[in-house]
Amino acid sequence: MRKKLFAAGALVLVAGLALAGWIYSRSDDGPDLSGAYQIVIVDGVPQPIAANESKAYRRDLQRYGGKMALLFDDIGRWWSGLWHGRSLALTVAFISVIVSFALYFIGVAVE
Repeated sequence: MRKKLFAAGALVLVAGLALAGWIYSRSDDGPDLSGAYQIVIVDGVPQPIAANESKAYRRDLQRYGGKMALLFDDIGRWWSGLWHGRSLALTVAFISVIVSFALYFIGVAVE
């Protein structure tokens, strides 16, 4: 059982880091214009302005929901940002390392 857990941990680590490397190499962190609150053109390049970067949006959000609404909005945007582009590669690498360490320590604990 111990050898199987060690092998599974090694497999998860290698596969997870390989997948993270592939995602990192294939991802493009260019401007995402889909969720833009406003788009400003600077030197011919569109620059998106997210809703949370707009003072009017944050003021209205705080007016209707209070400071907790601002906090939850920031947390939600951070969480959704983990699953796109190069951040996704780092998230996959982190999760694979944690799971492989967990499998290793479970293997050490099993007799």
